[in-house]
Amino acid sequence: MPLLEVHDIHTYYGNIHALKGISLQVETGEIVTLIGSNGAGKSTTLNTICGITPARLGHINLDGKEISGMPAHEVVTMGVTQSPEGRRIFARLTVRENLLIGSYTRHNNEIDESLNRVFDMFPRLMERQGQPGGTLSGGEQQMLAIGRALMTRPRILLLDEPSMGLSPLLVEQIFETIVDLNKQGTTILLVEQNARMALSIAHRGYVIQTGEILLEDTAANLRDNEMVQKSYLGEI
Repeated sequence: MPLLEVHDIHTYYGNIHALKGISLQVETGEIVTLIGSNGAGKSTTLNTICGITPARLGHINLDGKEISGMPAHEVVTMGVTQSPEGRRIFARLTVRENLLIGSYTRHNNEIDESLNRVFDMFPRLMERQGQPGGTLSGGEQQMLAIGRALMTRPRILLLDEPSMGLSPLLVEQIFETIVDLNKQGTTILLVEQNARMALSIAHRGYVIQTGEILLEDTAANLRDNEMVQKSYLGEI
Protein backbone atom coordinates (compact mmCIF):
# COMPACT_ATOMS: atom_id res chain seq x y z
CA MET A 1 0.00 0.00 0.00
CA PRO A 2 1.47 3.41 -0.94
CA LEU A 3 1.98 5.90 1.86
CA LEU A 4 0.28 8.56 -0.26
CA GLU A 5 -2.16 7.80 -3.04
CA VAL A 6 -3.85 10.49 -5.11
CA HIS A 7 -6.56 9.19 -7.43
CA ASP A 8 -8.28 11.14 -10.18
CA ILE A 9 -8.44 14.50 -8.41
CA HIS A 10 -10.09 17.49 -10.05
CA THR A 11 -9.43 20.91 -8.57
CA TYR A 12 -10.95 24.21 -9.62
CA TYR A 13 -10.27 27.89 -9.06
CA GLY A 14 -13.76 29.24 -9.58
CA ASN A 15 -14.66 27.99 -13.05
CA ILE A 16 -11.04 27.30 -14.00
CA HIS A 17 -10.37 23.56 -14.14
CA ALA A 18 -6.82 23.50 -12.75
CA LEU A 19 -6.29 19.77 -12.13
CA LYS A 20 -7.95 17.39 -14.58
CA GLY A 21 -7.79 13.93 -13.08
CA ILE A 22 -4.36 13.85 -11.43
CA SER A 23 -3.30 10.45 -10.08
CA LEU A 24 0.02 9.69 -8.40
CA GLN A 25 1.44 7.70 -5.53
CA VAL A 26 4.40 7.89 -3.17
CA GLU A 27 5.78 4.83 -1.41
CA THR A 28 7.22 5.01 2.11
CA GLY A 29 10.86 6.09 1.96
CA GLU A 30 10.76 7.50 -1.56
CA ILE A 31 11.63 10.85 -3.04
CA VAL A 32 9.12 11.46 -5.82
CA THR A 33 9.35 14.58 -7.94
CA LEU A 34 6.68 16.40 -9.89
CA ILE A 35 8.08 18.45 -12.77
CA GLY A 36 6.44 20.71 -15.30
CA SER A 37 6.39 24.23 -16.65
CA ASN A 38 5.02 27.27 -14.83
CA GLY A 39 1.25 27.04 -14.49
CA ALA A 40 1.17 23.29 -15.13
CA GLY A 41 -0.51 22.56 -11.79
CA LYS A 42 2.41 21.46 -9.61
CA SER A 43 1.74 23.74 -6.64
CA THR A 44 -2.00 23.22 -6.98
CA THR A 45 -1.40 19.48 -6.63
CA LEU A 46 0.47 19.99 -3.36
CA ASN A 47 -2.14 22.45 -2.07
CA THR A 48 -4.89 19.98 -2.91
CA ILE A 49 -3.14 17.17 -1.05
CA CYS A 50 -2.74 19.48 1.97
CA GLY A 51 -6.38 20.55 1.94
CA ILE A 52 -5.57 24.19 1.18
CA THR A 53 -7.31 24.01 -2.20
CA PRO A 54 -9.70 21.07 -1.82
CA ALA A 55 -10.49 18.83 -4.78
CA ARG A 56 -14.06 18.76 -6.06
CA LEU A 57 -13.67 15.18 -7.23
CA GLY A 58 -11.29 12.33 -6.54
CA HIS A 59 -9.66 10.71 -3.54
CA ILE A 60 -6.49 11.26 -1.52
CA ASN A 61 -5.40 8.48 0.84
CA LEU A 62 -2.64 8.49 3.42
CA ASP A 63 -1.62 4.96 4.37
CA GLY A 64 -5.04 3.76 3.26
CA LYS A 65 -7.05 6.40 5.14
CA GLU A 66 -8.87 9.01 3.11
CA ILE A 67 -7.79 12.58 3.87
CA SER A 68 -9.49 14.36 0.98
CA GLY A 69 -12.11 16.71 2.35
CA MET A 70 -10.28 17.22 5.63
CA PRO A 71 -9.42 20.82 6.58
CA ALA A 72 -5.75 21.67 6.19
CA HIS A 73 -4.95 21.71 9.91
CA GLU A 74 -6.29 18.18 10.31
CA VAL A 75 -4.25 16.98 7.33
CA VAL A 76 -1.15 18.22 9.17
CA THR A 77 -2.06 16.20 12.25
CA MET A 78 -2.31 13.13 10.00
CA GLY A 79 1.34 13.58 9.03
CA VAL A 80 1.30 15.60 5.79
CA THR A 81 3.24 18.88 5.92
CA GLN A 82 4.21 21.35 3.22
CA SER A 83 7.15 23.73 2.94
CA PRO A 84 5.49 26.22 0.58
CA GLU A 85 6.71 28.02 -2.49
CA GLY A 86 8.16 31.39 -1.52
CA ARG A 87 8.98 30.12 2.03
CA ARG A 88 6.26 32.27 3.69
CA ILE A 89 8.03 32.62 6.98
CA PHE A 90 6.89 35.22 9.54
CA ALA A 91 9.36 38.04 8.92
CA ARG A 92 8.89 39.82 12.26
CA LEU A 93 9.06 36.70 14.39
CA THR A 94 12.38 35.23 15.45
CA VAL A 95 13.77 32.06 13.97
CA ARG A 96 12.85 30.17 17.13
CA GLU A 97 9.31 31.57 17.13
CA ASN A 98 8.86 30.55 13.49
CA LEU A 99 9.95 27.04 14.36
CA LEU A 100 7.70 26.83 17.39
CA ILE A 101 4.71 27.76 15.22
CA GLY A 102 5.43 24.57 13.30
CA SER A 103 5.23 22.53 16.50
CA TYR A 104 1.59 23.21 17.31
CA THR A 105 0.65 19.58 16.62
CA ARG A 106 3.33 18.21 18.98
CA HIS A 107 3.07 17.47 22.68
CA ASN A 108 5.10 19.75 24.94
CA ASN A 109 7.59 17.01 25.76
CA GLU A 110 8.31 16.50 22.04
CA ILE A 111 9.05 20.11 21.11
CA ASP A 112 12.63 20.25 22.40
CA GLU A 113 13.44 17.03 20.59
CA SER A 114 12.06 18.47 17.34
CA LEU A 115 13.97 21.71 17.83
CA ASN A 116 17.21 19.84 18.43
CA ARG A 117 16.66 17.81 15.27
CA VAL A 118 16.17 20.97 13.21
CA PHE A 119 19.20 22.68 14.78
CA ASP A 120 21.33 19.59 14.14
CA MET A 121 20.32 19.68 10.49
CA PHE A 122 20.62 23.47 10.16
CA PRO A 123 23.28 24.76 12.61
CA ARG A 124 22.89 28.25 11.12
CA LEU A 125 19.35 28.40 12.48
CA MET A 126 20.60 27.60 15.97
CA GLU A 127 23.13 30.44 15.68
CA ARG A 128 20.39 32.85 14.60
CA GLN A 129 17.43 31.61 16.62
CA GLY A 130 16.89 35.01 18.25
CA GLN A 131 17.07 36.91 14.95
CA PRO A 132 13.93 38.05 13.06
CA GLY A 133 13.19 35.72 10.17
CA GLY A 134 12.95 38.59 7.70
CA THR A 135 16.62 39.48 8.22
CA LEU A 136 17.88 36.06 7.11
CA SER A 137 19.38 35.44 3.69
CA GLY A 138 17.33 33.61 1.06
CA GLY A 139 19.10 30.35 1.76
CA GLU A 140 18.61 30.70 5.50
CA GLN A 141 14.93 31.49 5.02
CA GLN A 142 14.58 28.30 2.97
CA MET A 143 16.25 26.36 5.78
CA LEU A 144 13.78 27.96 8.19
CA ALA A 145 10.79 27.05 6.02
CA ILE A 146 11.92 23.42 5.82
CA GLY A 147 12.77 23.39 9.52
CA ARG A 148 9.33 24.72 10.43
CA ALA A 149 7.75 21.91 8.39
CA LEU A 150 9.96 19.34 10.09
CA MET A 151 8.76 20.49 13.51
CA THR A 152 5.52 18.60 12.83
CA ARG A 153 7.49 15.34 12.41
CA PRO A 154 5.76 14.64 9.07
CA ARG A 155 5.20 11.21 7.63
CA ILE A 156 5.48 12.82 4.21
CA LEU A 157 7.04 16.21 3.48
CA LEU A 158 5.81 18.21 0.49
CA LEU A 159 8.51 20.58 -0.79
CA ASP A 160 7.42 23.32 -3.21
CA GLU A 161 10.25 24.92 -5.19
CA PRO A 162 12.91 24.75 -2.46
CA SER A 163 15.65 26.07 -4.76
CA MET A 164 13.75 29.12 -6.01
CA GLY A 165 15.86 32.28 -6.00
CA LEU A 166 18.96 30.64 -4.54
CA SER A 167 22.53 30.72 -5.83
CA PRO A 168 23.91 27.51 -7.41
CA LEU A 169 25.97 26.79 -4.29
CA LEU A 170 22.94 27.11 -2.00
CA VAL A 171 20.86 25.01 -4.39
CA GLU A 172 23.37 22.19 -3.98
CA GLN A 173 23.24 22.55 -0.20
CA ILE A 174 19.44 22.44 -0.13
CA PHE A 175 19.36 19.32 -2.32
CA GLU A 176 21.98 17.65 -0.12
CA THR A 177 19.70 18.40 2.83
CA ILE A 178 16.73 16.83 1.03
CA VAL A 179 18.76 13.67 0.41
CA ASP A 180 19.84 13.60 4.09
CA LEU A 181 16.25 13.98 5.24
CA ASN A 182 15.23 11.08 3.06
CA LYS A 183 18.07 8.92 4.38
CA GLN A 184 16.82 9.68 7.89
CA GLY A 185 13.43 8.25 6.96
CA THR A 186 11.39 11.18 5.67
CA THR A 187 9.28 10.44 2.61
CA ILE A 188 9.29 13.40 0.21
CA LEU A 189 7.12 14.68 -2.63
CA LEU A 190 9.16 17.36 -4.39
CA VAL A 191 7.97 20.07 -6.76
CA GLU A 192 10.95 21.70 -8.40
CA GLN A 193 11.53 23.94 -11.42
CA ASN A 194 15.13 22.71 -11.62
CA ALA A 195 14.18 19.41 -13.20
CA ARG A 196 17.77 18.29 -13.64
CA MET A 197 18.49 18.56 -9.91
CA ALA A 198 15.16 17.05 -8.95
CA LEU A 199 15.63 14.00 -11.17
CA SER A 200 19.18 13.55 -9.89
CA ILE A 201 17.96 12.82 -6.34
CA ALA A 202 14.47 11.37 -6.89
CA HIS A 203 13.56 7.71 -7.12
CA ARG A 204 10.57 8.31 -9.41
CA GLY A 205 8.95 11.24 -11.14
CA TYR A 206 5.83 12.54 -12.81
CA VAL A 207 5.61 15.12 -15.59
CA ILE A 208 2.54 17.34 -15.33
CA GLN A 209 1.21 19.51 -18.15
CA THR A 210 -1.88 21.73 -18.05
CA GLY A 211 -3.30 19.90 -15.06
CA GLU A 212 -2.76 16.36 -16.32
CA ILE A 213 -0.05 13.75 -15.78
CA LEU A 214 1.81 13.36 -19.06
CA LEU A 215 4.52 10.88 -18.03
CA GLU A 216 5.33 8.64 -15.07
CA ASP A 217 8.56 6.68 -14.72
CA THR A 218 11.70 6.15 -12.70
CA ALA A 219 13.85 9.27 -12.40
CA ALA A 220 16.59 7.59 -14.45
CA ASN A 221 14.21 6.81 -17.31
CA LEU A 222 12.77 10.33 -17.26
CA ARG A 223 16.29 11.77 -17.50
CA ASP A 224 16.80 9.66 -20.63
CA ASN A 225 13.42 10.53 -22.14
CA GLU A 226 13.80 12.65 -25.28
CA MET A 227 10.75 14.80 -24.58
CA VAL A 228 11.87 15.48 -21.00
CA GLN A 229 15.37 16.31 -22.18
CA LYS A 230 14.06 18.75 -24.77
CA SER A 231 11.33 20.38 -22.70
CA TYR A 232 12.73 20.41 -19.16
CA LEU A 233 16.47 19.66 -19.23
CA GLY A 234 17.52 21.99 -22.05
CA GLU A 235 19.04 19.19 -24.11
CA ILE A 236 18.73 17.98 -27.71
